Amino acid sequence: MKILIIEDESAIAEVEKAYIEREGYGAEIARDGLEGLAKFRSDTFDLVLLDLMLPGMAGADVCREIRRSSNAPILMVTAKSGEDDIVAGLDAGADDYIVKPFSPKILMARVRANLRKNGAAEGGGSDVITVGGSLVIDPQNFTVKKNGEEVSLTRNEFMILSKMAARPEKTWSRDDLITYALGYEYDGFERSIDSYIKNIRKKLYDPEHENGYIRTVHGFGYKISE
Repeated sequence: MKILIIEDESAIAEVEKAYIEREGYGAEIARDGLEGLAKFRSDTFDLVLLDLMLPGMAGADVCREIRRSSNAPILMVTAKSGEDDIVAGLDAGADDYIVKPFSPKILMARVRANLRKNGAAEGGGSDVITVGGSLVIDPQNFTVKKNGEEVSLTRNEFMILSKMAARPEKTWSRDDLITYALGYEYDGFERSIDSYIKNIRKKLYDPEHENGYIRTVHGFGYKISE
């Protein structure tokens, strides 16, 4: 497996690279956003560590461009710990985040968790799930089709949607959903899961399903809507 590090602070990039290689993964470093995007497009990477504050091209823009062609996990690394900054990164398509300064051990735990989760998503299950007669979710092939047209979801968006659709009778709390999506106990903001749900609804919107097949259960969480 190979990981792309897009980080303009040399000391941080070298620490990340050293720990990644110690785990037995390959690693490459890009020093700015444009170089990072060029490297990603010219090679195959299993995960991206992406600084949001980059010269040349902002990290959020790099994230959006990667998401146009790939579902590889993107772990954003940011010095900004405010809710709005983190939600903006998740809205851009990132799967997870870690705030600087960080523990290299925690960083690698996040890397391993996202790689495991991505493998589970790609392997998937075998049962196709149909919601409302118009939405078809195929865990085996990691695809979602609405009225016969394929819809592009990020890995976490897909995992949240497929989990909910497999249990349409259940109302899911935010903690339940974020733990499932990230694959470990997640000490983050509730707005993070709201951001994922907002993106799913936007992508699945149509006049007959204005809530994007997901109903808000006030005071608790979310439920699949037929």
